Order: sequence, then C-alpha cells, then structure tokens
Amino acid sequence: MNVLHERLVLQAPIMYLAAEPQLLVMKKTLLLCLCGFALKAQAQHSLEKLWETKPVVAVPESVLDDGKGTLYITLIDGAPWDMDGKGGVAKLRPDGSGYDSAFITGLHSPKGMGIYGNRLYVADVQDVAVIDLKKGVIEKKIAWDGAKGLNDLTIDANGVVYVSDSHTGIVWRIVNDKPTSYLEGFKGLNGLKAVAQDLIIAAGKSFVKADKEKKISNIAELPQGGDGIEPVGKGDYLVTSWSGYIFYVHANGKVETLLNTSAEKINAADIGYDPKKKIVYVPTFNAKTVAAYRLK
Repeated sequence: MNVLHERLVLQAPIMYLAAEPQLLVMKKTLLLCLCGFALKAQAQHSLEKLWETKPVVAVPESVLDDGKGTLYITLIDGAPWDMDGKGGVAKLRPDGSGYDSAFITGLHSPKGMGIYGNRLYVADVQDVAVIDLKKGVIEKKIAWDGAKGLNDLTIDANGVVYVSDSHTGIVWRIVNDKPTSYLEGFKGLNGLKAVAQDLIIAAGKSFVKADKEKKISNIAELPQGGDGIEPVGKGDYLVTSWSGYIFYVHANGKVETLLNTSAEKINAADIGYDPKKKIVYVPTFNAKTVAAYRLK
C-alpha cells in the first residue's frame, strides 16, 4: 500500500461522518417540504370575511345577487314552514348598506329565488310567487296540487324554473308558469342549481348531477346535508349546510370545509355568489344577519 492510498483509506470514514449530518438536514428539509405540500393540498381555498349586517334581518333564508348592484334576501320572519303571511323579500347593497326590509311583503316562509328577465321567482312553501322587479309587486302566484314544502329554486338559460319540494322529495319543472313533476324519490331534498344543461342537486349528504336526459350521476358525498349551491368554475361548487358549514366541492369529488359556525349556532343557508369578485353572501337564518366573504 502506498502512502497516498493509505491516506485515502484512513480519511474515508472521516469524510463519511462529516457528510452524514448534511444528509440528515436534507432529509428533514425534504420531509418538511412534503408536509407543506400535503397541508396545501388539504386546504387549497379559504374564506375572508368582509362584512356582516347587524342582527336585524328577519330570518334570512336565501340571498340572490342580481349582478347589477342589488342583493335580494328572502325573509321567513318566523318558523321555517309557517303559512303566516309574515314573510317577504328584502334588498341590500353588495357592500352591506342600504337594507330595505319591505321590498316585498305578504309572503309566508319564502326560500329559494331565481331571476329571469324582469321577473323574480320565489319558492314559498306551497306556491311560487312571481314578482315584477320594476314595479316591486307580486305579479302572480303559481300554485298547484302536490306542492307541500317548496324550498330551493333555480332557473336555466331558457327560463325553465326548477323547484325542490323538501316534503315530498320531488323536483318540479315550471314552463310557461305550468308546473309538472320532473324528478322524484329524493330523501332530504333541498338545494338546486341549473348549470348549462345539467341540474345540480343536494339531497341530504348526496350531491349529484342530473343531465338533460334525467340521468343522475354522483359528484360527491357531503359531510353534512347540503343546502345552497353555487358553481365557482371548472366543475367546482360551493355548498352550504344549514347547520353552519360551507364546503368547497371539487369536480373530482374532494370536499374542503371552508367555514364551520355550527358551535356558535350560526346557520349558513342558501348563499348568493358574485363570480366576478368571488364574494359569497351568507344568510345566517336564526342569527338574523347576512355576512359577506371573499373566496380565496
């Protein structure tokens, strides 16, 4: 063995020992990075609170953003299904100011809404109220046998109205103010949203899609029963649960919890959404406020 070879042999263990701490540091750094990526994957979205009204809104169930500077709010002003004539529709500006509680009065326990042209359609337990927005009056009421507990309402691009009946599990379809049964047999039926040619449905924890041929396919299983539904692009949705949750539902079925106010007994009913500003308007039902959050 020559002198140079002997020196290399003797130094090799020392070199290895010197490199070992560096390897441990690299492994720890890699582990921290992987944990960071995992956490980011679990919480890709969040809600930033912008404002909240004072608790003066008489049991708000639904908020609808008309995209023109007005939020419409259904007011139950009593028990959820009472036929007491105390309900109505209020107006509010998107910044939380200008609350008008008396835009429309004389309804019962109004819930979901939709706008087509100059008409605001409102589900009101056993009928659908049609409101002339320019005049601010109830134009007519569409009533029919079989309507027991009308809840959410949505309108497609052609003006076809869909209404969920939570008491019978039926989705009704209204064309030219004439209702017919469209889909039946849903347990816990609540939220509806017309998206392109599909009808998105929340029934209990089931979150599904019905296409134009009425073929139903599953989107996701929700942690809690679904209520309000708003599309946010790329096949993703915001879905509320009345008990106080807001979920972000991905097109692949993954569900993120963005808000949970159930412990404070603050509800999250049928939300409104401004897709341009990504602002979510939350009616808190028994908490008697409307709150705004920015989706991030």
